[in-house]
Amino acid sequence: MAVAPAVGNLSTDAQAAPAGRGARDLMRILVAEDDPALREVLVHGLEDAGYIVDAVGRGDDAIDQLRFYEYDVAVIDWRMPGAPGIDVVAWARRNQRPTALLMLTARDTAPDRVEGLNSGADDYLVKPFDFRELVARIRALQRRPRGVDGPLIVRGALALDPVRREVSVHSRALRLTTTEYNILELLMRRSPAVVDRKAIAEHGWRDETEPLGSNSIDVQLSRLRAKLPTAGIRIVTVRGAGYRLEEA
Repeated sequence: MAVAPAVGNLSTDAQAAPAGRGARDLMRILVAEDDPALREVLVHGLEDAGYIVDAVGRGDDAIDQLRFYEYDVAVIDWRMPGAPGIDVVAWARRNQRPTALLMLTARDTAPDRVEGLNSGADDYLVKPFDFRELVARIRALQRRPRGVDGPLIVRGALALDPVRREVSVHSRALRLTTTEYNILELLMRRSPAVVDRKAIAEHGWRDETEPLGSNSIDVQLSRLRAKLPTAGIRIVTVRGAGYRLEEA
């Protein structure tokens, strides 16, 4: 079931979280969403999945929460009164907040995704979405080491600067094509989660339909692997699901 402003019963999807809930009991999430119905759906669903949830409906209130409290993950809508979500994300990164930041928005064009990620968001989910995917992405963000990527995203010996769009391995510059860079950035940001082919197509190509139905994605991933033999990471093919970047 897709999450949208029209509220539905999310109990089945939310309770799809695996057993062992006690391990997540202390995980605290901030939800910043200005639509009251959607905010309520998110809060109840995440609480059913075993998280402690605080919720606000304004961007400036989200900044206040991040200023005074420490969250494991914040789910932040792009369009909010008080301050847009992208400003909330930028504030959190300028102030070295350790919270993992997931942007939630109806803006689904490639430039919007790039702007959101470049502002410092760790992940980006477009409405409407499946609640199970939201929980899966939150779990993936939780598995990352605590701390702030800041201007650099580092995995193994690989460092990516999303502002300058530069990549280095062991502090040595790595030359990538635009498509290779876009794919690598997506994999690094979502690591160690699996990224499906559709998401890679959307992020890597101006026309997302171009690589689908061909071997273009496989070719690009093969070229990326060839350029990263000493980077301390590997790009793993997950059959039937997509690709995952993990530290070697």
